[in-house]
Amino acid sequence: MKKITIIGLGAGDLEQLPLGIYRHIQKQDIIYVRTSDHPAVDELKKEGVSFISFDEVYEQHDQFDLVYQSICDQLLQKAEEYGGITYAVPGHPLVAEKTVQLLLQEEKNGHVELKVLGGQSFLDAMYTSLKIDPIEGCQIVDGTALKRDEMELTHHMIIVQVYDAMIASEVKLTLMERLPDDYEITIATAVGSKEEQLLKVPLYELDRVTTLNNLTAVYVPPIQQETDLYGEFSKLREVIATLRGPNGCPWDQKQTHESLKKYFVEEVYEVLEAIDEEDDEHLVEELGDVLLQIMLHSQIGEDDGYFSIRDVIATVTEKMIRRHPHVFGEVTVNDADEVVTNWDEIKKQEKGESEHTSILSSIPKGLPALMEATKLQKKAAKVGFDWDDVEPMWTKLKEEMDEFSDEVKAGNHENMHKELGDILFVVVNLARFYQIDAEEALQSTNRKFKKRFQYIETSLQAEGKKVTDMTLEELDKKWEEAKQLERK
Repeated sequence: MKKITIIGLGAGDLEQLPLGIYRHIQKQDIIYVRTSDHPAVDELKKEGVSFISFDEVYEQHDQFDLVYQSICDQLLQKAEEYGGITYAVPGHPLVAEKTVQLLLQEEKNGHVELKVLGGQSFLDAMYTSLKIDPIEGCQIVDGTALKRDEMELTHHMIIVQVYDAMIASEVKLTLMERLPDDYEITIATAVGSKEEQLLKVPLYELDRVTTLNNLTAVYVPPIQQETDLYGEFSKLREVIATLRGPNGCPWDQKQTHESLKKYFVEEVYEVLEAIDEEDDEHLVEELGDVLLQIMLHSQIGEDDGYFSIRDVIATVTEKMIRRHPHVFGEVTVNDADEVVTNWDEIKKQEKGESEHTSILSSIPKGLPALMEATKLQKKAAKVGFDWDDVEPMWTKLKEEMDEFSDEVKAGNHENMHKELGDILFVVVNLARFYQIDAEEALQSTNRKFKKRFQYIETSLQAEGKKVTDMTLEELDKKWEEAKQLERK
């Protein structure tokens, strides 16, 4: 079987090379090297060692994955041709070396036999030069595949493979999503060699330095300022646990799921208000208040030993994946209507609903009346219990209004109550036909009424008058003034 011996050239000068690897190199006629841009390669060439590099492969592809796969394929081909070859990489073969990982996979598949001789990792030199202890928590990540949500900001972070300004720019933008723009980082180049350079710069200058090369890594120190962690979910969870803890807030400590119910509803309506105002800053604040309610309920669940916020997140994540087979599975849909149909069918299966289960049973209790009426009508409409056009709805509205008028004349208050409900139910049907949300429409009118009435109060106060002293005609005149101002 074809064989490949993999060696590491260390992080810098030839002096860092282990004696055993140096002796192996001296015995080889040709050594394949991922890149010749390495101090040890230059020195070994002077000693007569011959190298064939894959530097030109980087110019042939615009994605690193394609570069690494190409190098792997060529190495396998050369090993097949010569029976055995030696492949050299910077640092240690098993530290931040994608081509070696590809070769290891080929070995698992039975296509090649590998022998890894090792080499000195750049990490030892990094710890020494930066004077950090990895036992405190250290994350080593690939700059070409840095992901925002995988970064541990309270640990030492070493970002490798920051080859050039383009990668540095991507790394910078990713870091700036979670760190202040002026957060101090260290650009470490050729650590452990006589060419070592440690350059401390604010984060926003990361892609502006000129020393970036294949021996460059970026060090991001752990966050020390607590305020820099305010955007982290773990910090929020810690704050809520503290509030509910032994030395926390008496109000938070005594809350229960039941006592928080009214606050949850209030916060949701304040979110709706912020959306209607088209005020993003207000919306951020109100969404935070809703999240606070979720965190409090979750902490209560954790304190009682029943569930935690992890259970809440896991449940909704699993549900979203399960209910979107057209995204996470192999189901195909043509439009949004098919998505809704699939969603409803999946929900029925989850709840174990049979053909005998009422289609209205899934509507939550306690909804605002207009919202509940809309949901009832939509559910019934799905099985054909609905008018095809609007004319019968207008006829029904007139019929219900006449019936209400008759009960008013008869002075039957109980029947008036029922008939007024019927009128509102038909109005919801009309709103649904014209694709108007009845709940939002009434809320809009409520806000309009509030704004106009407050104008009346403010206007009269400026005139030294009281609302209670005015006639209806005078108040109506002010009302019309408010309408005119709205139009302007």
